[in-house]
Amino acid sequence: MAWPSNTNNIVTTNLDAASDDPSQARANLKDALDEISNIINGRGQASGVASLDSNTLIPAAQIPDELNSSSGQSLTLDPSTGIVIVEDILKLNPKTKSQLNAFSGLANGMVAFASDVDADSAGADGVPVYYRDGFWRKFSDNAII
Repeated sequence: MAWPSNTNNIVTTNLDAASDDPSQARANLKDALDEISNIINGRGQASGVASLDSNTLIPAAQIPDELNSSSGQSLTLDPSTGIVIVEDILKLNPKTKSQLNAFSGLANGMVAFASDVDADSAGADGVPVYYRDGFWRKFSDNAII
């Protein structure tokens, strides 16, 4: 079942006064209990709410493969440790120098992959770069591994 979206099923008209007739409230209570069942059954389901594992974490299968900011703002990862760990490989989408310089809000410490920069004497294109003091710069060690 889908996550409840019909707030009209939660009615207290026959429940909020001492003079209310319990027989009149029966249908209201049944509708409200059906919505509670939908909440319970919606855990871990599409259009529901994520469940938690025994460590109070969202299971990996319920985390999307892609996170997008719907507000048009940057997506921020802000762990309490101050460290973001990427297991295995980090892939940066290549950008030309012009594209990199066109970004707004550039700040020291940003990292990118410049696609139109010579990485080595053999003429291979593309190099990881970082932003500092108003300029994108090559990382100092470009040794071939």
